[in-house]
Amino acid sequence: MEDTKKKIDWKYDLKVYFDFLFKYKWIAIMIIFLVFIQESKNIIVNYLFKVIIDKGTGFSSGVLLRADFILALEIVGIVFIILAFLHVFASYFKNHFLNRLELSMMQDLKTKFFNHLISLDHGFHVTHKTGSMISRLSRGNSAIERMTDILIFNLASITMQVIFVFFSLIYLDKLSFFIVSITVVVFIAYSVILQRMQEESNVIANKTEDIEKGTIADIFTNIDSIKYFGKEKTIKDKYKKLSDETRKTFLKNWDYYRLMAIGQSFIISLGTFILIYFSITKFLDGRMTLGTIAFIYSVYGMLVNSSFGVVHGIRGYYRSMADFEELFGYGKIKNEIKDEPNAKFLKIKNGEVEFRKVSFNYGKRKIFDNFNLKIPMNKKFALVGHSGSGKTTLIKLLYRMYDLNGGEILIDNQNISKVKQESLRNEMAIVPQECVLFDDTIYNNVAFSNPRATRQEVLSAIKFAQLDKIIQKFPNKEETIVGERGVRLSGGEKQRVSIARAILADKKILVLDEATSSLDSETEYEIQQDLVNLMKGRTSIIIAHRLSTIMKADNIIVMKDGKIVQSGNHNQLINQIGEYKKLWNLQKGGYMRD
Repeated sequence: MEDTKKKIDWKYDLKVYFDFLFKYKWIAIMIIFLVFIQESKNIIVNYLFKVIIDKGTGFSSGVLLRADFILALEIVGIVFIILAFLHVFASYFKNHFLNRLELSMMQDLKTKFFNHLISLDHGFHVTHKTGSMISRLSRGNSAIERMTDILIFNLASITMQVIFVFFSLIYLDKLSFFIVSITVVVFIAYSVILQRMQEESNVIANKTEDIEKGTIADIFTNIDSIKYFGKEKTIKDKYKKLSDETRKTFLKNWDYYRLMAIGQSFIISLGTFILIYFSITKFLDGRMTLGTIAFIYSVYGMLVNSSFGVVHGIRGYYRSMADFEELFGYGKIKNEIKDEPNAKFLKIKNGEVEFRKVSFNYGKRKIFDNFNLKIPMNKKFALVGHSGSGKTTLIKLLYRMYDLNGGEILIDNQNISKVKQESLRNEMAIVPQECVLFDDTIYNNVAFSNPRATRQEVLSAIKFAQLDKIIQKFPNKEETIVGERGVRLSGGEKQRVSIARAILADKKILVLDEATSSLDSETEYEIQQDLVNLMKGRTSIIIAHRLSTIMKADNIIVMKDGKIVQSGNHNQLINQIGEYKKLWNLQKGGYMRD
C-alpha cells in the first residue's frame, strides 16, 4: 500500500482521454449542436409559459381582448409544436451519435491498453497481478463512458443552460440574476471543495479494490493447492481481512457525501428564501409581473436541478479520473526491452546458436560473467545442473526476455538484439514444463502456434504427437474444450498438445524446458519417443533434471553458478569424476534433486 498517497496526474490523464475523443471530434461537435437545440427549446418553453400567464392575467383583468388573447395562445401553440418536433429530432440523433461515439472510444481504449499490456516485457508481467490488470481495464472502460456522459449531459448541457438562463434573468430582473448566480456559484464551489478533499480517499479505495481482485484471481488460480492442503478456512480468513479493508476505505470515501448533502441543502434553502422574498416584494410593489415570477422560479428550479447534475458530474469526473489514473498509469510504463529503430525481421535458416562473452545480472545478483557456448545447427544440446545454476535464465536470454549487461547472443551469426523481438520469438518453438492452454478447443490450442496452417496440417501435427488416439475417446474429438489453463486434460495430454504445437510451428530451433519432468514414468517414456522425432533436423536445446531423458543428446552442458563446469556426451561424462557423475549417482540411487 506504499502508493496510496499518490495524487492523480490530471494533465496526463486528461490528455490521454482527449486523444481518444479528438479522433471523433466531428461527431462530438454534432452532439453539442444537438444539445444546444434541446436547451434552447427548454428555455423558450419556459418563456412561452410566462407569455401565457401575463396575457391570461391581462385578459382576466379586462385589459386584453378575447381575440387578442386567443391569437397569442395560437402563436404560442404553433411555436411549442415546432419546438417539440425539434426536441424529438435532437434527442433521437443526439443519442444516435452519442452511442457510436462512446462505444468507439471504449473500443479504442480497450484495444490501446490491451495491446500495450500484451507488449510489455516479461519483467512487467511477473511483477503485476492479472486480476488487478483486468480490474483496471474494466474500470477504465466504464470511466470513459462516464466521462463522455459528463461532458455531454453535464458540462455542455448545463453550460448552455446557464448561458440562456443568465441572459434571460439579466434582461428581466438583475437582482434575481445576482441572487441565482451567487446561489449556484456557492453551491458548485462547495461541492468542488468537498470533491477535492475526497480525491485521495478515492484513489486509496481503488487501490484496495485492485488488491482484493488481484488476490481473488490468485486464489482461484491456485484452488487445487487450497483443496489439497485443506486451507479453505485460512483463505476465507485472508479474504475476510481484504474485503474488510476494502469496506473501510470505501466507507471513508462515501462518508464525504454526508457533508456534501448537508451543505448543499443549506445553500439551496437559503438561496430559495432570498429569491422568494425579493420577488414577492417586487410583485407587491407592481414592479414585476406574475409571468416573470413564474419564469424566474421555473428557470431557478432548472438551475437547481442542473446544479445537482453538476455535482453529480463532478463526482463522476473525480471518480473517472481516479479510474483513469490507475489504467493510464500503465501507459507511462515503457518496455525495458526495446527494438532498435532499424531492427530487421529475423529468419532462421540454419539454427546455429552462440552465447558469446555473455554477462547478465538479475538485479544485484550476478548470473553470468563472460559466459560462452556455441550450439551447432541440428545438434541436440542438453543443459543440466542444480536449480539456480542458470539454465532457465539462459533460455530467457535467448528469447530476449531480458537484455544482457555485456556480450551478445547470435543466431545464424545475427545478434538477437538487432532484430525485432517478436520475429525472434516467432522463429523458435518451445515445449515447456507446464503447458498452459487457452480455454478453447484442442484444435485451436494446437493451431495457436501457426494460425495460417490448414486443417490437414493441424490434424497431422495432432497425429504426430499421438494425440489423435487420445481424442478419439472424447465426445467432441479435436473440438473438445480443454477448460481454463487446460484443467480438463491430464498432464500427459497437455504435453502432447504442446508437442503438436511445436511440430505445427515447424521451426529450426526447438527448446525443451523440462518437458517431461512432471509426468509419470510410463507417460514420460511415451512422450520421449515423440520428442525424439520432433528433434530430428532441428537445433534442440534441452533443459532437464532427469538425466535419463538426455542420454542421447549430442552434448551435455553441466552448469553450476552460471558457469560451464563440464561438457560432453553421456558416456564421456559418466566416466569422469565431476558434477554430472554426482547427479547421475543421486538419481540412479532413487533420489531426485533440483
